[in-house]
Amino acid sequence: MLVKNIADFKKVQELKQFNIKQEVAMKAAFMVSPVGFSLNEQTAQDNEYMQMDANVDEKLAIYQQMHLARTLTDFGIPVITFPGSEDTPDAVFPNNAFATNHNRRYIVGSMKYPNRQLETQRRDIRKFFGGVLGYEEYEIEHHRAIAELTGVMVPDRGRNIGFIGMTERVDDAGAIELDEGFQLDLAFQFDLAEGEYHTNVVMACLASVGCVIHKGSFADPDVVQAIDDFYDGQILYISDEEKMAFCGNCISITDRDVLFSQTAFDTLSAASKKVLTNWGLDIHGVDVSELEKAGGSLRCMIGEIF
Repeated sequence: MLVKNIADFKKVQELKQFNIKQEVAMKAAFMVSPVGFSLNEQTAQDNEYMQMDANVDEKLAIYQQMHLARTLTDFGIPVITFPGSEDTPDAVFPNNAFATNHNRRYIVGSMKYPNRQLETQRRDIRKFFGGVLGYEEYEIEHHRAIAELTGVMVPDRGRNIGFIGMTERVDDAGAIELDEGFQLDLAFQFDLAEGEYHTNVVMACLASVGCVIHKGSFADPDVVQAIDDFYDGQILYISDEEKMAFCGNCISITDRDVLFSQTAFDTLSAASKKVLTNWGLDIHGVDVSELEKAGGSLRCMIGEIF
C-alpha cells in the first residue's frame, strides 16, 4: 500500500499494526568489485557528495572493498562478489540496481543515467538470482519508471515497509513499482530537500529498532515528525557534519550489529554513539574512504540477500 501524505500515513496506522514479523537483517550479501572504478561524470550531475576534483586509486578501492567483504564474512554472512568494468564506474554501488525481498524475489531497478542502466542488464547477476537461487524476477522497466531501489527507498525489513524519498532518481511511477516490486505492506512517499539524490544517504532503518535521520534533508519537517511518531521517538537525529560524513549511510548486518564507514564512525558524536548503544546495537567502522569519493558509502556497496 502506497501513501503519499502524512494524514494517510497516520490513518493506515490506525487500521493496522506494523509489528516486526520477519528477519531484520540479510542472510547473505552480494557486491561488485571496484575493478574499473572511477568518478562517474554522468551521475555527478545530481550527486553533490561526489569529489570530482579528487584522484582515485583503483587498487586501494579494490583492497577496501575486499576488506568490507571480509568484515561481513567475519559476522557469518556469505558474500558473493561480481567483477566490475570500466563501462560501469558506479557498479560498486549495486544496491541501486538489484535488490531482494523475503519472498524469494529479486528486483531489477531502473536507473536514471545510461552507464548505470548497463548495470541492470548484466546477465550474470540475473542468472545468479534467477538460475542459481531460483528467485522470481521483478523488473522495473526503464520506459515505464525511474526507481533506483534501496538508494531512493529505505526499507524497514522486519516490518516490511518502505520510506521513499522523491528525487531525480525516482518518479511517481517508480514509487508505485517499488511498492509492488518489494511487495510492501506499507510505502510512505515524500519529498526530500532540493539537492539530495538518495534517501539512504540521509536516513537508515536499523534492525527495525529505530531510524537514523538528517532532518534538514527532508522537504517537510512534519514528515520527519510522522516517522518519529511511528517509531515512538526511537530516532537518532544526525548533524550536518555527520550527514556529510555518510553517517546516514549505515546498515544493519545482523539483528544487533551495524556497520558505518570509518569516516562516518569517526565523525559520529559520542552522544550519537550512545543513542545507538542504548538501542542495544553494536556499531563498527570499516574504511571505504576511496569509494566515498564517488558520492556513496558503505551501505550502497552492500546488496542484501533475504
